[in-house]
Amino acid sequence: MSTRYKKLFEPLTVGKLTIKNRIAMAPLGMVAMADPCGGFSENAQEYYIERAKGGTGLIITGITNVNYNELVPLVMPCASYQPLMFAKSCALMNERIHAYDSKIFLQHTGGFGRVAIPHLMKNAIAPSEQENRWDASIQHRAMTIDEIKELIASFVTCAVIAKESKFDGVEIHAVHEGYLLDQFAIALYNKRTDEYGGDLFGRLKISIDIVKGIKAACGKDFPVSLRYSLKSFVKAIRKGALPGEDFVEKGKDIDEGIEAAKILVKAGYDLLNVDAGTYDSWYWNHPPMYFEKGMYRKFGKILKENVNVPIILAGRMDDPDIACEALGTSCDIVAYGRPLLADPYLPEKIRTEKLEDIRPCLSCHQGCLDRLAHGLPLSCAVNPACGREKALAITLATEKKKVLIIGGGLAGMEAARVCAIRGHQVILMEKNNKLGGNIIPGSVPDFKKDDRALLKWYVVQLEKLPVEIKLNYTANREMIGKSNVDVVIFATGSTPVKIDFGNKNRIYTADDILKNKENAREDIVVVGGGLVGCETALWLRYQGKNVTIVEAKAQILGGGEDMCFANYDMLKDLLIFNKIDVYSSSSIKTINDDSVMVATPNGEKEIKADTVIVSVGYHSEKSLYETMLDSNKIVYNVGDSRKVHNIMYAIWDAFEVASNI
Repeated sequence: MSTRYKKLFEPLTVGKLTIKNRIAMAPLGMVAMADPCGGFSENAQEYYIERAKGGTGLIITGITNVNYNELVPLVMPCASYQPLMFAKSCALMNERIHAYDSKIFLQHTGGFGRVAIPHLMKNAIAPSEQENRWDASIQHRAMTIDEIKELIASFVTCAVIAKESKFDGVEIHAVHEGYLLDQFAIALYNKRTDEYGGDLFGRLKISIDIVKGIKAACGKDFPVSLRYSLKSFVKAIRKGALPGEDFVEKGKDIDEGIEAAKILVKAGYDLLNVDAGTYDSWYWNHPPMYFEKGMYRKFGKILKENVNVPIILAGRMDDPDIACEALGTSCDIVAYGRPLLADPYLPEKIRTEKLEDIRPCLSCHQGCLDRLAHGLPLSCAVNPACGREKALAITLATEKKKVLIIGGGLAGMEAARVCAIRGHQVILMEKNNKLGGNIIPGSVPDFKKDDRALLKWYVVQLEKLPVEIKLNYTANREMIGKSNVDVVIFATGSTPVKIDFGNKNRIYTADDILKNKENAREDIVVVGGGLVGCETALWLRYQGKNVTIVEAKAQILGGGEDMCFANYDMLKDLLIFNKIDVYSSSSIKTINDDSVMVATPNGEKEIKADTVIVSVGYHSEKSLYETMLDSNKIVYNVGDSRKVHNIMYAIWDAFEVASNI
């Protein structure tokens, strides 16, 4: 084995349990991944087994409920729903996982409390009376003492079932992220005056009683990990604080976090799985691409200096050099969540130093967290087979065909990759001098470096496959008609919508500026507050430009309708923090040589501007595809040329079509 990343592959002992390396799979939600008996569905089992195959030392499952008192049944697995059936099915899964010398912990949650998603909730409870995080019209009542005791007993029962099911340990979900147990722990949410409230020890009593109960029932050598947030980053209810922002902490601050950790470790927790944030500062727990890599390392370091149990640390740790640097100083185990969705063989590729073959996570949340929020099983934007490993496994085609793919953007490259793996003869044509399409300008901002990594990954994979790539080649109907190909996949992408504002000022599309930033001067008005417009505005502001966004709709970013809330909330906050003026429900009246006149709800306003950037959407480029609909060729249209959407659907469309040719 190479010595470069040797530290990641040294074993670790927790009590009597030996973990083969320092790589864990971070817990990710199990929504819609339960079978009818409350166990793991076949898709869920194959999903975990695939990560064991890929070399992960410790798998920590996503949250499983300890009872269904709060949520509707079967939203997620639950060990106590039908214990015998749960144990039988999970034991079979765990035997397969153990065959790869991987260990697996079952993560138990006490529920959501005030942060429950309304359509998944049947009983609105919380430590104290409080309104729902998402819908202020929903009022959560305070739990009774009997309900708290029942919840503690449910944790213990489920831990016993987990041990019988051949899990190697359990993880208690919270004191973390503002879920129910974290709400008990934090004075902002817990106003109780009984034994489960008051001072810090009282607020932690429910978590203390849980671990003591598990140890009494399962034995002191049965490992119990705790998902633990050191600091909340909460300015107020529903208001998070950004990195570097000066604010007064209203949740749990670091000093209290250290003291709480000491109390919890003394109570019996064997590992701390560390992060920061709550649902009121949600982007801290689910970091978008706007965060730096390894953003929890300082929190892990603080806890390593104050407690004597192993620290598990995630938080954009997908750079193996950062991971190795963190081991020993900030953590004992590096956890990968979303990166293992994107590439389940990440550990083995690091071990064998095949880094160029690691499919990168984009921190976009489109395929994982956003789907969970809509009650759908998680997957991955760049890996459509994630969570469906068996059903969507790429297989050799029974009949080899000659496939022509028009367009070398993400959809075209994914179609070429999958078709080539399946054994088809593939020709990929791209009109420009390099592959990439719209991801080339889209990946220019510094915070989109993972998009650039994805483009590089595709180029490398296509170089390794028998794909004939023709650059600087514009396809047409006649050429396609005369070719001897069996199938044509059109992936011709989209082009920016342009608005005729006349010849005044310096008017460009966002793509123009991203490709050539020298075109942007000092005072910039961005017309259009969608994702591209807002990210371009932020990127220019980081360069010291004065930037204003003018958006016709009432809310920028579509109100977050097509985005994960964590990404939406952080980008929105970053625009405010970086003093980018936003005029919503507004439109451009006139553009002059050195200013723009904007019609706002409060009247017209003249804004100084020497550059105007138009970012109002994209048109599908489907004309060539439409000319071929009456041909004798089998034709498909994928990606933006079918429908302008996002990276996930460009890749998923192409994967679906190419997998079935």
